[in-house]
Amino acid sequence: MKYLILFSCLYLFPQIVSAEEIQQIWLTHKSHEPDQIVVNWLSKEPGDSVVRFGLSRENMKTIQIKEETTLHHVEIPIAHRDTIYFYSVKTGNQKSAVATFKAYPTDELRVAIVADWQSQPDLSHLMKEDVHLLLTAGDNINNLWQKCGPGERDCITPYVNLISAYPKLFRSTPFMPVLGNHDRQIHPRGKKPPAHAVYDIEAIAFRRFFELPDEEWKWHFEIPEFDVRFIGLDFNHISDFGNSWQTCHAFDQNSAQYRWYDSVTKNVPGHLVTLYNERNASIRSQLQGGWHRLFLRGTMCVTGFGYYAERAELDGLTYYNTSLGGKGAQYADPHSKFLAGKDGYLMLTCERSSGKLTVEMKSLQGEILDRQIFSKPARGKIKP
Repeated sequence: MKYLILFSCLYLFPQIVSAEEIQQIWLTHKSHEPDQIVVNWLSKEPGDSVVRFGLSRENMKTIQIKEETTLHHVEIPIAHRDTIYFYSVKTGNQKSAVATFKAYPTDELRVAIVADWQSQPDLSHLMKEDVHLLLTAGDNINNLWQKCGPGERDCITPYVNLISAYPKLFRSTPFMPVLGNHDRQIHPRGKKPPAHAVYDIEAIAFRRFFELPDEEWKWHFEIPEFDVRFIGLDFNHISDFGNSWQTCHAFDQNSAQYRWYDSVTKNVPGHLVTLYNERNASIRSQLQGGWHRLFLRGTMCVTGFGYYAERAELDGLTYYNTSLGGKGAQYADPHSKFLAGKDGYLMLTCERSSGKLTVEMKSLQGEILDRQIFSKPARGKIKP
């Protein structure tokens, strides 16, 4: 009997060690609409990128990209709504367990927005929201240089650590982040601007790791069934523009960013949500209020600039600040209507039938701090 057991172990052991499980998987969008989703993963050994997916474990399609890489991005079609998709990934002899994600809904859309993800807070209440989409308003990591070494622009280790800290969340929820200054910091900041650039303006590591629409440092994404459009802009530390502390792309009236935002906010059919990582009062005052006038075309702007929860109102537009680490110094907006030192996130719920958008500021313990309801704006109306 003992020889039989030994033979069985020798027979099975090679199968166990040869198919190492892939653990680090995350979902994003690089198309402008949710009819496709990108499955991203890391493998220890380079090889092809293979995704199997379908509406059941037994009936899956396969998409394969012939390449030799350890960082994989495969876009797959999502033809159905109100259902669950099953999927797994494979590179060589390495493969993942079967995971799932929700297809987008037809009745009620749930979206969460977080910011200031430098620590690893308890997100159990956020995960109970069972959202269809997770967005950020910047500062998704501490910095690049401490984990990667000074000057390393393409090192993705901090982003790998973020994904690894919440494996269930990122395997099941499409994630679309916005840049903050921490996301591209490749050198210590110091007390005064040094001779070399402290931040990688082009955000090479961020753009290498995430598959996002457009140029990725700015992007737009919409869900037509709910007439909602999300836009990510590149605003952070704008007071440092032009010196070696500069973090973001240009934002003047002749800049590509300004012209692009102007073009993608015309004739928005419903709600428009703009995301960035600069103080609301600072960016809306730029160009003698030029950015504020563009923002007035939308429903709301969201930043992760400060470590607090805030809602401000100006000219009928709502400006939010949200932070997962919400107990820092508060820089109150001159038009603030709600302000609290709370760790939290924004929860957006959009009803397809009525077009109403409900926005709740929630603490990480699930407490509702503030609640606003926005009616669907007139179709195609552009505010001055």
